[in-house]
Amino acid sequence: MARPHPVEFDKVKTVAENRRARYDFSIDEKFEAGIALTGTEVKSLRFGEGAIAESYAEAQDGEVWLINANIPEFSHGNRYNHEAKRPRKLLLNAREINKIRGAVERKGMTLVPLSIYFNSRGKAKVELALAKGKKQHDKRATEKARDWKREQGRLMRERG
Repeated sequence: MARPHPVEFDKVKTVAENRRARYDFSIDEKFEAGIALTGTEVKSLRFGEGAIAESYAEAQDGEVWLINANIPEFSHGNRYNHEAKRPRKLLLNAREINKIRGAVERKGMTLVPLSIYFNSRGKAKVELALAKGKKQHDKRATEKARDWKREQGRLMRERG
């Protein structure tokens, strides 16, 4: 039986990307989650500000939270401006939350945010991944395979 194609999400404008996550973790399954944001946080994201390099997600009490994501204060915000690194609630349905919680508790997996983006309807979304940490030798093998692919491309261009 043919393997199903991986799910691609509707990304119109990517605001922040966690490129290190694909190097440090082997990605198992991806989820798309909405984020509960305040008005100044949305404006800050629309200006392209935000970082999720050191952030992670955590499932607790039937909810999923994005921890340590940095969305800087909005420059034109007033006294109702937001905190830059506050925990933000992620919006997933109950079945997805239970699946995530089970994988984290039983299999020892980690919930890693891969990117924050706006979809075609203008909603801010987070691409989450259930991932397992790579060992040092796995990272070296990944790097070796990537270098070989690059070298193959060069050889093919030269020959043909």
